[in-house]
Amino acid sequence: MRAIIVGSGPAGVSAALYLARAGVSVTILSKDGGALLKADKIENYYGFAEPISGKELYEQGLANAKRLGCTVKEEEVIGVSFLNTLAVQTTEATYEAEAVILATGASRTAPKIDGLARLEGHGVSYCAICDAFFYRGKNVAVIGSGEYALHEAQTLLPVAGSVTMLTNGAPLTVEVPESIAVDTRKIVSIDGEDAVSGVTFADGKTIAVDGVFVAVGVASSADLARKLGALTEGNRIVTNENGETNLPGLYAAGDCTGGLLQIAEAVAKGAKAGLAAVRFLREQSENEVK
Repeated sequence: MRAIIVGSGPAGVSAALYLARAGVSVTILSKDGGALLKADKIENYYGFAEPISGKELYEQGLANAKRLGCTVKEEEVIGVSFLNTLAVQTTEATYEAEAVILATGASRTAPKIDGLARLEGHGVSYCAICDAFFYRGKNVAVIGSGEYALHEAQTLLPVAGSVTMLTNGAPLTVEVPESIAVDTRKIVSIDGEDAVSGVTFADGKTIAVDGVFVAVGVASSADLARKLGALTEGNRIVTNENGETNLPGLYAAGDCTGGLLQIAEAVAKGAKAGLAAVRFLREQSENEVK
């Protein structure tokens, strides 16, 4: 029985602990500790007589997971898909498991670009694999400068007429193939009335595109969930009280599911998702024996 946890914060590690103690082989994938590492002092969490830094709490959580046999890899996750089982793609490798728990925290904030929010669903998208079909032979742009943006651009490349990565003034952090154009100018606006028609830059010049895909920073839990067809509401993954999504074997826990954005709730949600995944994996194992 195998499980992959995407995210190494309180929700992800909490889920990992319950899975590992149940005899499941657990791999935790995470690029960094997210919001927890930015917390200077935490003094409203059970079990600490004195304030503890987010960094120390994060490190203690991971140390406990490793003690119980969890494998922890610092790799950026760029996609989730179905192969024979669930498969999680990182910048380094592909990992397969029967259960996946998404726990990378709340979705990142979209860049503040005029027209971006207004044209969401009308040419502005956050999921290349979901919407590439609608841009067959058309010119599209991907906003972003890293691995995730490149992954989205490469997903669009076989379908679209042309693909341009727009870094919005940020330095390019990946090597981009010649088949994908790159424009590093600062973006002023996404243009169009009822649908996207182009992009205007700070120098006053424009390019004509039919679609704009946003892939700034790293993929959030909601981004990954959408790629599989899991239900989302805005930037929140829809789950039941046990962290189960509408897809068998896929779970979500922590800030990415909404609610009270506190460590205590993230730990509780992680525990519920971990236990639900244990039940699912045991049922799958019993069915295979039959």
